[in-house]
Amino acid sequence: MLKVTGLAKWFGGLAAIQGLDFSVTKGELVGIIGPNGAGKTTLFNVISGFYKPTAGNVLFKGESLTGLKPHEIAARGAMRTFQSTTFLFRNLTVLDNVRVGSYLLGKTDLLRSLWGGRQSVERDENTLHQAMSILDFVELSDLKSHFAENLPHGYRRILGVAVALAGRPELLMMDEPTTGMNAQEVARMVEVIRKIQDRGVTILLVEHNMRVVMELCQRIIVLNFGKKLAEGTCEEIRTNPDVIQAYLGGKDAAHSTERDRSL
Repeated sequence: MLKVTGLAKWFGGLAAIQGLDFSVTKGELVGIIGPNGAGKTTLFNVISGFYKPTAGNVLFKGESLTGLKPHEIAARGAMRTFQSTTFLFRNLTVLDNVRVGSYLLGKTDLLRSLWGGRQSVERDENTLHQAMSILDFVELSDLKSHFAENLPHGYRRILGVAVALAGRPELLMMDEPTTGMNAQEVARMVEVIRKIQDRGVTILLVEHNMRVVMELCQRIIVLNFGKKLAEGTCEEIRTNPDVIQAYLGGKDAAHSTERDRSL
């Protein structure tokens, strides 16, 4: 589904990503973890077309994404969520936010939309039906008429996922989906992520909450200073001395309560 080879991204003299290689198989849920500044969000920005790579290549279903614009990559089925919810249309309702997310699937041009032709009407009906189906899926249908700006933080995070789902992704890159959530909201987001994978969507997950990572991911890739530090199953990563060193600064810390919470 996704293959990254020799990927690098430099900002002036600073290397945010260096010589990164990994692949993701269709249907997998793969975690990307690492300390702050490890290059995780930069990686998503490169894959999704917000940044052009300095070197290397990104293949999605065998096709190079390098040089494509973000909307072109999204139209091919590779979509992402963001750490922040500021990209939501706060003055639109929950339902209308998800309908906007369906835009990539529409084939009606601007003139047809302005004249309100048959294609435009059919598209409106289809996007409404799809948006309601997605809201049912993420259990936000009861809030469909609420404005996004009035939602609690946890609900806005889930709405962001719903907007991404409206584009019918085959690969969904989720950037810290549980940031700022309480325990109840985290549990709800975990359930949503599980349901998305059960639908056959491939997921690449950047997340700081290690309990969420260990609970969800089949495989984990660890970044540190823009390079791949380790890759393996949850248990392999949990006990990897290099990972422990990167997160906690030494083997002695591996037995601490803090390690239990982090890894």
